[in-house]
Amino acid sequence: MAGEAQTLPVRVYEAGVKIMVAAPMPGLEPGDIAVAIDGDHVHIRGAQRGPRQNDISLATAEWTIGPYERDLRLPRPVSATLANVTLGNGVLVLALPRATSDTPTTPTEITLDPIDPTRGEHVGHTGRIPQPTTTAEHRRLKHLAKPVR
Repeated sequence: MAGEAQTLPVRVYEAGVKIMVAAPMPGLEPGDIAVAIDGDHVHIRGAQRGPRQNDISLATAEWTIGPYERDLRLPRPVSATLANVTLGNGVLVLALPRATSDTPTTPTEITLDPIDPTRGEHVGHTGRIPQPTTTAEHRRLKHLAKPVR
């Protein structure tokens, strides 16, 4: 398996005005993952972690910690600039608002901002009806909303 990208299994479903994609990426950190979105096409990449993982003698090796890769064709075009991408518990989740005439399908490459070593996010929208925002604005508002102890 050394160096050979594993095909990433995914779940794709529609939830309201968004298309959701979930993919298990065990062992990766936010900086190891990149997502490219262009219209109805999504490309997910995850770098290999622990490059010496292939140097040990394993009795069974059915998976490695990356590299992962997957190309997807979505049921409809999405707005990449409004995409939310999160990594938590080893699962990558993309919340992709469907494109409208007001939201162009500009090709976008997304990397995750680390929240802690195993959690990351990229925030492009907020709310049930997606409203544009940024990761920095999301964090600022989230920080202000926390009760002071």
